[in-house]
Amino acid sequence: MIDLHCHILPSMDDGSSSMEESLAMARVAVADGIRTIVATPHVKNDIPAPDLIAEKIDALTSSLRQEGLCLDILSGGDVASVLPVDIVSRYTINRTDYILLEFPHSHLPANAEQTIFEWQLAGLRPIITHPERNPSILKHPESLKRLVEAGALVQVTASSLAGDFGVDPKACACHLITSGLVHFLASDGHSSQYRLPRLSEGLRVAGQLIGKEAAIKLVEDNPAAVISGRRLDV
Repeated sequence: MIDLHCHILPSMDDGSSSMEESLAMARVAVADGIRTIVATPHVKNDIPAPDLIAEKIDALTSSLRQEGLCLDILSGGDVASVLPVDIVSRYTINRTDYILLEFPHSHLPANAEQTIFEWQLAGLRPIITHPERNPSILKHPESLKRLVEAGALVQVTASSLAGDFGVDPKACACHLITSGLVHFLASDGHSSQYRLPRLSEGLRVAGQLIGKEAAIKLVEDNPAAVISGRRLDV
């Protein structure tokens, strides 16, 4: 499986606090069947330099090899919607045109559709992260449909499907998946103790909702297209 959204890099944001913690997260991911993780530190108020992200990935990759862990780490970012496009474009997934788009946790901005338009105009393919946890979308799921129709892709957190964020996010995630509005499951992992880098439980629930074959596309085929820069037909 491929995890497109994980805060596994050490000492970058509110995710892993150390190399030891990053390795512990890697062990959890590998045991869960994940073979590739896109490292996506937050890109918002404190904007990490792309070179720093690359250095952290190199260091983590070296430590993974020393530990005998078969896990590939690719570059990316969990990018705030408020940032200008010239900054945003430096944090694409594995140097493709795909990029994670994080709206505020408190609401869906009135200019959300305009943001998607501007990012696409700059040659980017935005992937909206964890909409099932956004209060505006929880109240009005149809608002996400408009953003998908505008060209956005959607990533739901696997643990939301498992109920780890509560009843309402789980119900919303299930509704979005059965409505055909979800293109990826990712862990949004932050730790080896809580918000773990796991996909299997969410994949199991998705399989119950839309069938095993369709669910597997959310963690294998579709993210594989993203990291290789292939056009994703949705």
